[in-house]
Amino acid sequence: MRQIEALLFVSPHPVSEETLGTVLGQSSQSVGRAIERLGACYGVGRGVALLNIAGGWQMVTAPDLESTVASYHGTLASQRVRLSKAAIETLAVVAYNQPVTRGEVEEIRTVRCDRVIDTLLKHGLVRVSGRKKSMGNPLLYRTTDRFLDLFGLESISSLPTLEDLQDTSPDKPLDDAEDGGSSGGDE
Repeated sequence: MRQIEALLFVSPHPVSEETLGTVLGQSSQSVGRAIERLGACYGVGRGVALLNIAGGWQMVTAPDLESTVASYHGTLASQRVRLSKAAIETLAVVAYNQPVTRGEVEEIRTVRCDRVIDTLLKHGLVRVSGRKKSMGNPLLYRTTDRFLDLFGLESISSLPTLEDLQDTSPDKPLDDAEDGGSSGGDE
């Protein structure tokens, strides 16, 4: 029953008893009995319901909670973050070099980035983490927990290394990897 519940939970579409039986190596009849027991667990007063629709079973939000879910989705939509290429580059520089000053970010990117950093601050992806003990005492920036959450990272140490990124770069010429960059003649 737990396996069926897990499969229905992750499926964005209704799943037939036959499909569940095939995946789990069970008969459609035993799947049907398990779904009946599962349906009894999701009776009145629960936030989730089990529905038989479009020839299969699907876990859905309880119909009486439609306005609550719609309100939540409206909140999520307002929290969506669309970042420009410049913002993503700046965010990467901060993530890999933190704590870092705006001047250090600009030196790496070779362009001004004060507006981009302001945007990242507004989105809660970077934060001010103090001041650097140097001339002018510039602000230091670090990534936030929201950054980790948005990119699905457990911690900043979960970021791929620069070597990992270079290994997967689509711009990397194939013959560089094979023979150290020299082409041995006509191809």
